[in-house]
Amino acid sequence: MHLRGLSTRRRIRVTAVACATLVAGLLSAPAADARPAPEPPLTTMSIKSPPGGPNVRVLIYHGSAAAGDESPVVNAGIEAIERIGLSGPTDQRFEVEATDDASVFTSETRLGGYNAVVFLTGGGDVLDPEQEAGLEAYMEAGGGFVGVHDAARAEPYSDWFTGLIGARPAASSPTAVQRATVEVGDRRHPATGALPLEWKRPDLWPNWVKNPSGEVHTVARVRESTYRPGAGANGADHPVSWCRDYDGGRSFYTGMGGTVSSYDETDFRTHLRGALLWTSRLVQADCKATITGNYKAERLTPANQPGQNDQIGEPHGLVTAPDGRVLYIGRGGADSSRPVITDWNNPDVGKGRGQIHVYDPATKKVTLAGELTVFGNKGGGDELVKVEEGLLGIELDPRFEQNGWVYLHYTPHSGVDRDTRTAERRVSRFTLDLATNRLDLNSEKVLLKWPVQVHSCCHAGGGLAWDSKGNLYIATGDNNSSGFSGGYSGNNPQPNFRGVSFADARRTAGNTHNLNGKILRIHPEPDGTYTLPAGNLFTGRETDEGGGKTRGEIYVMGVRNPARIFVDRTTDILYAGWVGPDAGEPSPVWGPAKYDTFAVITQASNRGWPYCMGNKQPYRDRNLPDPSQPLGWYDCDHPKNESPNNDGLVNLPPVTGNNIWYSPQGGAPDYPRDAGGIPSYRQDQATYRLPWLKGGGQAAMNGPVYRYDAAGASGARWPAYWDGKWFVGDFYDADQPRNAVVMDPRTQGSGGLPVHSESLKKIVPVGNDGIKNLMDWKFGPDGALYVLDYGRGFFTSDAKSALWRVTYKGGGPTPAADRLARGAQ
Repeated sequence: MHLRGLSTRRRIRVTAVACATLVAGLLSAPAADARPAPEPPLTTMSIKSPPGGPNVRVLIYHGSAAAGDESPVVNAGIEAIERIGLSGPTDQRFEVEATDDASVFTSETRLGGYNAVVFLTGGGDVLDPEQEAGLEAYMEAGGGFVGVHDAARAEPYSDWFTGLIGARPAASSPTAVQRATVEVGDRRHPATGALPLEWKRPDLWPNWVKNPSGEVHTVARVRESTYRPGAGANGADHPVSWCRDYDGGRSFYTGMGGTVSSYDETDFRTHLRGALLWTSRLVQADCKATITGNYKAERLTPANQPGQNDQIGEPHGLVTAPDGRVLYIGRGGADSSRPVITDWNNPDVGKGRGQIHVYDPATKKVTLAGELTVFGNKGGGDELVKVEEGLLGIELDPRFEQNGWVYLHYTPHSGVDRDTRTAERRVSRFTLDLATNRLDLNSEKVLLKWPVQVHSCCHAGGGLAWDSKGNLYIATGDNNSSGFSGGYSGNNPQPNFRGVSFADARRTAGNTHNLNGKILRIHPEPDGTYTLPAGNLFTGRETDEGGGKTRGEIYVMGVRNPARIFVDRTTDILYAGWVGPDAGEPSPVWGPAKYDTFAVITQASNRGWPYCMGNKQPYRDRNLPDPSQPLGWYDCDHPKNESPNNDGLVNLPPVTGNNIWYSPQGGAPDYPRDAGGIPSYRQDQATYRLPWLKGGGQAAMNGPVYRYDAAGASGARWPAYWDGKWFVGDFYDADQPRNAVVMDPRTQGSGGLPVHSESLKKIVPVGNDGIKNLMDWKFGPDGALYVLDYGRGFFTSDAKSALWRVTYKGGGPTPAADRLARGAQ
């Protein structure tokens, strides 16, 4: 039984009266034990907990502060909810009663008999203080509340009611009915799970005084680019329907339903039906999953001891083991106490230590499992000094628990030719002693190796990932300099060292006979060799153009610097992100600005670099004798590699458009195109198709697709809401992305844009004391998110370099199974 006292606004007034009484008493010097008389509560209603029962009843309250005839919208809403209550499975039907008499909120007999209350009110003060206190008592007892459209304008002076609704409409909200697209991000809540991913409908669309995202669980957002939101626009994150557990009960609000025609829409009635099923305790739902306070980010590793890398090397990648251990690698940059040798005349030039650490959650201790001697320690500086080689990627064998096999992608220092300034990149298998967390460096089996130039930096790539069939994906960068092309296409054929080009990505990423600038796919065998799976981009046996011009390991070509890849083993779809070039703005002469890119890759393909970027936006060719002069535009549908540094095919596979690209100006820039399909590349003509995105420094760090384990028992696992969502992020945390996105399976493989996105910056916290420089992120078997923060320097580790864990602590769906109106469904 619940006894409720004062409403928020009433409490404030009574507190002031009590304080005044106390002061007066002190001045009149009463007896020492005298106290002011307590203010009586506004209600002593006793509401049974939870309200209502198996004979489910829903109350519609439609009282108004304004005199006059009943609103047609209210009448339409009442009729629609009555129809909803009579439809659907028998065990999900309910009775409906509508009233405009607010005295129902002061009758414990009547109010306690309803499983849920719906507000179809207009604006204004529709409840007196005692009536509002009755509604509070009802919610405290575990009642359900559904607010529709103008209900957000009711009780404007009540902080408690503002919390119940979640947000208040801005005075500048549009007043005209407009057709807009609603992004339905929650694919599990009964109010949204059956709705279209992109729901196009006319309505009145309120703007909010304060965006409630993070304090409520938003189930749907309206896309502002599809209508005119006016001066009070909320931006890319514009919630329109949300829910949360509030003050002991359950509250659902939708800003839709502002027109009579809304209630004739099948999809809108489906939306209301799901809200009513949850609030009336007929079904469970999770309305906690995106509330920021339900997540905890914890740093797992302390700073290294002075002069040591006992906790972490220069962070460059992580992987989680089935037993919960986390293995993470250090690329090779030295701590400040060690020398950095850049002189090519010194045999130790670039020599570094690629380190493998193991974090054990059982002991919360870190073990330095082993160190590889790598070429990867030349510090910073310009393109001809610094280096991004080293220990670049890590994966565990699918049978790791039985065999302890660890796969490492790295550049051994022993493979460096100082005369030609070339090196060997390799993917090798090592064995980890599962009892001691020590890597046996003598167990190395070299699966795959290939040459790379190391005269000039950059773009090593590095990611590794498995699919469900035991195929290993290997991400390699274009091994090309960022200079010599003005930050546009890396296609300058002239710069070379001893005949090896280092500024022409057509030699690497655009070359069908080169393993750099690719995502390779091989099938490792137990003896340390590999075979080639069917379905790669090439077989290696093509006879085109005389034969011998392809490599069968290539699954994806035309990527620039794919540091992070992920394969969703539920679908075997590959997700990748890569860093773009350096041009700060588009050029009508040379092409697009720098685009960092993410792609959903459903089959072998050419992703475009260095010919095309984004949604097949071409670059301008340059060639001998004068690379400073532009030639023609590349043809994304029929690209040709006519570089003098190409030893592969001239005629390349067509370019597949990518799903996400962003520049310093914004997300997914697009431009008007001429008759030949060439964009204008005029910044004043750009359309930004993904307004939630913006760049700056830009270094794309692809993340995982979350898969919820319903059978798991971990109290730290992220909730089912995130299942199937793709995490995309950036090394930098300012205006760059750190988002979870929803893709449309029908269009994702051909470059379709995300249909929904939400920021993770308050859950995976940004800032200098948070995870500022995101280097890698993956979910563990416990359902928690593990994140590497690179630190605040470059080519080294520092006090901020760390492994983090982000856990969920919000609890399960509500109402509890034993409080469902008709038992567990």
